Amino acid sequence: MPIQVEHLSHTYLAGSPFSSIAVHDISLTIEDGEFVGILGHTGSGKTTLIQHFNGLLKPTEGRVLVDGLDITPKGINLLELRKKVGMVFQYPEHQLFEETVAKDIAFGPKNLGLDKETIDERVREACRQVKLDYDTIGRRSPFELSGGQMRKVAIAGVLAMHPRILVLDEPAAGLDPSGRRGILDMIRSLHAQGGLTVIMVSHNMDDIASLATRLMVMNRGSLVMTGTPRDVFSQEERLRSIGLGVPQPAELVHALIAEGFNLPSDLYTLAEVRDHLLHLKEGDMPC
Repeated sequence: MPIQVEHLSHTYLAGSPFSSIAVHDISLTIEDGEFVGILGHTGSGKTTLIQHFNGLLKPTEGRVLVDGLDITPKGINLLELRKKVGMVFQYPEHQLFEETVAKDIAFGPKNLGLDKETIDERVREACRQVKLDYDTIGRRSPFELSGGQMRKVAIAGVLAMHPRILVLDEPAAGLDPSGRRGILDMIRSLHAQGGLTVIMVSHNMDDIASLATRLMVMNRGSLVMTGTPRDVFSQEERLRSIGLGVPQPAELVHALIAEGFNLPSDLYTLAEVRDHLLHLKEGDMPC
């Protein structure tokens, strides 16, 4: 199993008058090949939680194991850990700094001490993975690209390290609709290729509904719900009680049920809602 969290708590500025508990007593397991979506409103502890997955933060209490390796003790080899766990922060394009796209993507592999030929292969492979044409943009400045393309370059730099686990914090935040679709389609494709565990933080229900195979919901630093998207999104009232919602198709279903339509309450994708509406019988509709 790639990630196992046992009774994890993290307190910022512990022992000071300004101490703040960000996550409290969280236990979870993420299996190989899963696509896990982590949901929660701002300040719920999502980002603090995922920063433990590659050792950016260490637990105040509890422990985190990645591929069987306990990252909690002092002296752990964080470089080896970060080869396994690739972290993509919010607005990763702000971390681009090299003069060309190729050099930016090559930065991580170069620091691993790989030879020039291997680095070049990894850069080209990463461009293909994020659906960018290396021959077209490889020698261009990343700052000449669109916002969506810049973000893909930043993600390619993480993929060039060949991680087994990819952690993404709000990967589509701030993009226009076209850029958003491009990023989400790319993430879907990366996971579909197999062999990669994906963990994605989001507060956008529609984004997560179309991608994740399992959801974890956080509130005030605690893990309060976990299950398949169908299980979680069927609990609309509970989600709204902690400041979250459901995907738009699920909202439509709940509104139709309230009007008297006989529909399953756990529908959450547009395709399945459309299919059920097309096959409604006369007795399933309000008079």
